[in-house]
Amino acid sequence: MLVVAAIGLVANIAGLLLLRPAATGSINMRGAYLEVLGDALGSVAVIVAAAVILLTGFAQADAIASLMIAAMIGPRAFVLLRDVVRVLSDSVPIDTDVTEIRRHLLETAGMVAVHDVHVWAITSGAHVFSAHVVVEPAVLRSEGSGELLDVLSACLTEHFDVDHSTFQLEPAEHAAHEDYPHL
Repeated sequence: MLVVAAIGLVANIAGLLLLRPAATGSINMRGAYLEVLGDALGSVAVIVAAAVILLTGFAQADAIASLMIAAMIGPRAFVLLRDVVRVLSDSVPIDTDVTEIRRHLLETAGMVAVHDVHVWAITSGAHVFSAHVVVEPAVLRSEGSGELLDVLSACLTEHFDVDHSTFQLEPAEHAAHEDYPHL
Protein backbone atom coordinates (compact mmCIF):
# COMPACT_ATOMS: atom_id res chain seq x y z
CA MET A 1 0.00 0.00 0.00
CA LEU A 2 2.78 2.41 0.95
CA VAL A 3 4.85 1.72 -2.19
CA VAL A 4 1.92 2.11 -4.58
CA ALA A 5 0.81 5.34 -2.87
CA ALA A 6 4.34 6.77 -3.05
CA ILE A 7 4.58 5.96 -6.76
CA GLY A 8 1.15 7.52 -7.28
CA LEU A 9 2.21 10.67 -5.43
CA VAL A 10 5.28 11.09 -7.62
CA ALA A 11 3.19 10.60 -10.77
CA ASN A 12 0.57 13.07 -9.52
CA ILE A 13 3.19 15.70 -8.70
CA ALA A 14 4.54 15.35 -12.24
CA GLY A 15 1.01 15.71 -13.60
CA LEU A 16 0.38 18.81 -11.48
CA LEU A 17 3.54 20.46 -12.78
CA LEU A 18 2.48 19.76 -16.37
CA LEU A 19 -1.14 20.89 -15.96
CA ARG A 20 -0.66 23.95 -13.77
CA PRO A 21 0.18 26.47 -16.55
CA ALA A 22 -2.94 25.56 -18.55
CA ALA A 23 -5.29 25.24 -15.55
CA THR A 24 -6.32 28.90 -15.60
CA GLY A 25 -7.18 29.08 -19.29
CA SER A 26 -9.75 26.31 -19.66
CA ILE A 27 -12.43 24.70 -17.54
CA ASN A 28 -11.39 21.32 -18.97
CA MET A 29 -7.74 21.80 -18.00
CA ARG A 30 -8.76 23.15 -14.60
CA GLY A 31 -10.91 20.06 -14.07
CA ALA A 32 -7.98 17.83 -14.99
CA TYR A 33 -5.68 19.80 -12.68
CA LEU A 34 -8.12 19.57 -9.76
CA GLU A 35 -8.57 15.85 -10.37
CA VAL A 36 -4.82 15.25 -10.28
CA LEU A 37 -4.53 17.48 -7.21
CA GLY A 38 -7.22 15.38 -5.51
CA ASP A 39 -5.38 12.22 -6.48
CA ALA A 40 -2.14 13.65 -5.04
CA LEU A 41 -3.88 14.49 -1.76
CA GLY A 42 -5.40 10.99 -1.80
CA SER A 43 -1.93 9.52 -2.21
CA VAL A 44 -0.74 11.53 0.79
CA ALA A 45 -3.70 10.25 2.83
CA VAL A 46 -2.88 6.66 1.85
CA ILE A 47 0.81 7.15 2.71
CA VAL A 48 -0.18 8.47 6.15
CA ALA A 49 -2.63 5.59 6.63
CA ALA A 50 0.03 3.05 5.61
CA ALA A 51 2.52 4.58 8.03
CA VAL A 52 -0.07 4.50 10.85
CA ILE A 53 -0.85 0.83 10.10
CA LEU A 54 2.85 -0.09 9.98
CA LEU A 55 3.71 1.76 13.18
CA THR A 56 0.62 1.08 15.32
CA GLY A 57 -1.29 -1.76 13.68
CA PHE A 58 -4.43 0.43 13.55
CA ALA A 59 -5.99 -1.11 10.42
CA GLN A 60 -8.95 1.29 10.39
CA ALA A 61 -6.56 4.04 9.25
CA ASP A 62 -7.15 2.74 5.70
CA ALA A 63 -10.92 3.28 6.00
CA ILE A 64 -10.39 6.74 7.48
CA ALA A 65 -8.11 7.64 4.56
CA SER A 66 -10.79 6.40 2.15
CA LEU A 67 -13.40 8.62 3.80
CA MET A 68 -11.06 11.61 3.61
CA ILE A 69 -10.51 10.99 -0.10
CA ALA A 70 -14.27 10.76 -0.66
CA ALA A 71 -14.79 14.03 1.25
CA MET A 72 -12.28 15.82 -1.01
CA ILE A 73 -14.37 15.12 -4.13
CA GLY A 74 -17.22 17.47 -3.12
CA PRO A 75 -15.30 20.77 -3.00
CA ARG A 76 -13.59 20.07 -6.35
CA ALA A 77 -16.90 19.28 -7.99
CA PHE A 78 -18.50 22.41 -6.50
CA VAL A 79 -15.73 24.70 -7.82
CA LEU A 80 -15.98 23.26 -11.33
CA LEU A 81 -19.76 23.31 -11.32
CA ARG A 82 -19.78 26.97 -10.22
CA ASP A 83 -17.49 27.92 -13.11
CA VAL A 84 -19.51 25.92 -15.65
CA VAL A 85 -22.76 27.55 -14.49
CA ARG A 86 -21.19 31.02 -14.85
CA VAL A 87 -20.25 30.24 -18.47
CA LEU A 88 -23.56 28.59 -19.37
CA SER A 89 -25.60 31.43 -17.85
CA ASP A 90 -23.57 34.10 -19.71
CA SER A 91 -22.61 35.73 -16.41
CA VAL A 92 -20.02 38.47 -16.18
CA PRO A 93 -16.64 36.78 -15.58
CA ILE A 94 -15.56 36.97 -11.93
CA ASP A 95 -12.43 39.00 -12.65
CA THR A 96 -14.24 41.58 -14.84
CA ASP A 97 -15.33 45.02 -13.64
CA VAL A 98 -17.89 46.41 -16.09
CA THR A 99 -17.75 49.89 -14.51
CA GLU A 100 -13.99 49.98 -15.03
CA ILE A 101 -14.38 48.90 -18.67
CA ARG A 102 -16.99 51.61 -19.27
CA ARG A 103 -14.76 54.26 -17.61
CA HIS A 104 -11.77 53.17 -19.67
CA LEU A 105 -13.70 53.27 -22.95
CA LEU A 106 -15.06 56.75 -22.20
CA GLU A 107 -11.48 58.06 -22.05
CA THR A 108 -11.20 57.41 -25.80
CA ALA A 109 -11.37 60.49 -28.01
CA GLY A 110 -14.74 60.88 -29.72
CA MET A 111 -16.69 58.94 -27.10
CA VAL A 112 -19.75 60.49 -25.42
CA ALA A 113 -21.39 57.55 -23.61
CA VAL A 114 -21.51 53.77 -23.38
CA HIS A 115 -24.68 51.80 -22.62
CA ASP A 116 -26.18 48.33 -23.06
CA VAL A 117 -22.86 46.88 -21.93
CA HIS A 118 -22.66 43.09 -21.82
CA VAL A 119 -19.60 41.01 -20.94
CA TRP A 120 -19.63 37.23 -20.72
CA ALA A 121 -17.41 34.21 -21.29
CA ILE A 122 -18.18 31.76 -24.08
CA THR A 123 -15.78 29.40 -22.32
CA SER A 124 -13.33 29.94 -19.52
CA GLY A 125 -10.73 32.47 -20.57
CA ALA A 126 -12.60 33.59 -23.73
CA HIS A 127 -14.41 36.83 -22.88
CA VAL A 128 -16.86 38.55 -25.23
CA PHE A 129 -18.09 42.14 -25.06
CA SER A 130 -20.89 44.11 -26.70
CA ALA A 131 -22.09 47.67 -26.16
CA HIS A 132 -23.84 50.63 -27.70
CA VAL A 133 -21.39 53.51 -28.03
CA VAL A 134 -22.56 57.10 -28.36
CA VAL A 135 -20.00 59.11 -30.32
CA GLU A 136 -19.48 62.73 -31.23
CA PRO A 137 -21.12 63.62 -34.57
CA ALA A 138 -17.72 64.47 -36.06
CA VAL A 139 -16.60 60.86 -35.72
CA LEU A 140 -19.43 59.66 -37.93
CA ARG A 141 -19.13 62.55 -40.43
CA SER A 142 -15.38 62.18 -40.87
CA GLU A 143 -15.51 58.45 -41.54
CA GLY A 144 -13.50 57.92 -38.35
CA SER A 145 -15.76 55.15 -37.14
CA GLY A 146 -13.51 52.35 -38.39
CA GLU A 147 -10.51 53.81 -36.59
CA LEU A 148 -12.56 54.26 -33.42
CA LEU A 149 -13.73 50.64 -33.56
CA ASP A 150 -10.11 49.49 -33.91
CA VAL A 151 -9.05 51.60 -30.91
CA LEU A 152 -11.93 50.35 -28.75
CA SER A 153 -11.34 46.69 -29.67
CA ALA A 154 -7.60 47.01 -29.02
CA CYS A 155 -8.32 48.65 -25.66
CA LEU A 156 -10.51 45.76 -24.56
CA THR A 157 -8.06 43.14 -25.77
CA GLU A 158 -5.02 44.76 -24.13
CA HIS A 159 -6.50 45.93 -20.83
CA PHE A 160 -9.39 43.55 -20.15
CA ASP A 161 -8.53 40.27 -21.89
CA VAL A 162 -11.58 40.44 -24.18
CA ASP A 163 -11.23 38.12 -27.19
CA HIS A 164 -14.12 39.47 -29.24
CA SER A 165 -15.98 42.77 -29.08
CA THR A 166 -18.97 44.21 -30.89
CA PHE A 167 -19.88 47.88 -30.81
CA GLN A 168 -22.97 49.64 -32.11
CA LEU A 169 -21.97 53.23 -32.87
CA GLU A 170 -24.73 55.78 -32.31
CA PRO A 171 -24.96 59.55 -32.71
CA ALA A 172 -26.00 61.37 -29.52
CA GLU A 173 -29.45 62.21 -30.88
CA HIS A 174 -30.20 58.49 -31.30
CA ALA A 175 -30.54 58.10 -27.51
CA ALA A 176 -33.81 60.04 -27.68
CA HIS A 177 -35.25 57.21 -29.81
CA GLU A 178 -34.50 54.53 -27.25
CA ASP A 179 -37.57 53.07 -25.53
CA TYR A 180 -35.98 53.06 -22.09
CA PRO A 181 -32.74 54.36 -20.58
CA HIS A 182 -29.78 51.99 -20.59
CA LEU A 183 -26.75 51.77 -18.40
